[in-house]
Amino acid sequence: MIAPNEHGVIARILAALLIAAAAPLHAQSYPAKPVRLIVPFAPGGTTDITARLMAQKMTDAWKQTVIVENRPGASGMIGADLVAKSQPDGYTVLVSSTQEMAINQHVFSRMAYNPDKDFAPVTLASVTPLILVLHPSIPARSVKELVALARTRPGQLTFASAGTGSVQHLAGELLKTIARIDMVHVPYKGAGPVMIDLVGGQVSMFFSGMPPAMPHVRAGKLRALAVTTTTRSPAAPEVPTMIEAGVAGFDISNWFGVFVPAGTPAEIVGRLNAEMVRALKQPDVKEKLSSQGAEPVGNSPAELERFVRAETEKYRRIVKQSGAKAD
Repeated sequence: MIAPNEHGVIARILAALLIAAAAPLHAQSYPAKPVRLIVPFAPGGTTDITARLMAQKMTDAWKQTVIVENRPGASGMIGADLVAKSQPDGYTVLVSSTQEMAINQHVFSRMAYNPDKDFAPVTLASVTPLILVLHPSIPARSVKELVALARTRPGQLTFASAGTGSVQHLAGELLKTIARIDMVHVPYKGAGPVMIDLVGGQVSMFFSGMPPAMPHVRAGKLRALAVTTTTRSPAAPEVPTMIEAGVAGFDISNWFGVFVPAGTPAEIVGRLNAEMVRALKQPDVKEKLSSQGAEPVGNSPAELERFVRAETEKYRRIVKQSGAKAD
């Protein structure tokens, strides 16, 4: 016969066992319904391509639909805000670029979400350089020649961007600061219109993503001078880095990370991380990303958190030095 004071002990033991059993059961049941990967840009870009490659592999592995949903607008902030305000249950996931997580907070006076507090990191999916391309009418065949030309023509050369405060804009501002040159920024509403005017000779240069620029470079319609990362791109191994080209300390990349709403259970973050890292290691995924000039990564949530913190500080310094503002 159980003594009265033993009933409480037994009840507490049973409760603890039930709690312990519930946590792995919760993880094992995920995903029990379709998962949405929110891309805060229009279809076709590297963010979108990265998300779709992971979504297909995750669908195959989980036997549960993983869909990509494009929510473009406001420099990526519409899609990011949607995820920030979603239930922290792992069913609404953000595939972000540099813009939403490391730049916008420094160039916009107001934001609907807080990139430092509203998200939990999952993994860094891929990193891609920008490539500095010129119209062939500009008489410079290297970055050193471009800098020398800009110094003889202060305020006459123009550099385009996909919008004020974009990563392309800040790459141009960084070149101006390091090289101590004066060039005029010409913002556009997206990279597509930039490329039309650049090929037409309406602007002098552009720090472009690799995929839209390389066909024009191969066709001789644009001249490639350098890539912006510290290592050369497999998509254009003949093109030097900005540092190799003589611009010390130049390191700009467009990267694509995965985030979920803050408060998402750690076991669900772990499942997402494991499946995404596995997808990024698949040969066909690596080949497709490499063809876009992107290097697949796939790391831990803690590593992504440290990376974003460093990137955020880097862009804070660039914005402060340049005075760039988007509003």
